[in-house]
Amino acid sequence: MQNIPRSALALGLAGLVPFIWGALTVLSEPLGNWSAQILGGRFTGPYVGLFYGAVILSFMSGVLWGFATKASGAVAASGYALSVLPALWAFFMTGGGPVSAAINLMAGFVGLLLLDWMFWRQGLAPAWWMGLRVLLTAIVVICLAVVAFA
Repeated sequence: MQNIPRSALALGLAGLVPFIWGALTVLSEPLGNWSAQILGGRFTGPYVGLFYGAVILSFMSGVLWGFATKASGAVAASGYALSVLPALWAFFMTGGGPVSAAINLMAGFVGLLLLDWMFWRQGLAPAWWMGLRVLLTAIVVICLAVVAFA
């Protein structure tokens, strides 16, 4: 974690706020009620984490696409094809209610971590990438697990 640029670490951690907020408002009924009353249902409970999770999986597709641009030939072609999977997963797998959506997003983030590793292993992602991604993914999956199982 020492080699992760401070700005990347700070922004990555800041990006966890909606996931953590969603989990907290699921775990604390008073906080959830306050949030629903003040911020509205979209920014409370499972909804904030699920909606934001789909957005972040789609965003990460773009990040992977950017990594694929560093390759050529068949490696680039497979990188482009694989980079769209997180966005497609988010689109197709988040319907059907909050529990199934949370479980599917958890699977999507674990799958994304495998794609991150693949791009990193090919030298297309920065050397510090996996340190950041493992940390962020672990927290995201824990927060989504609260939504799914609390």
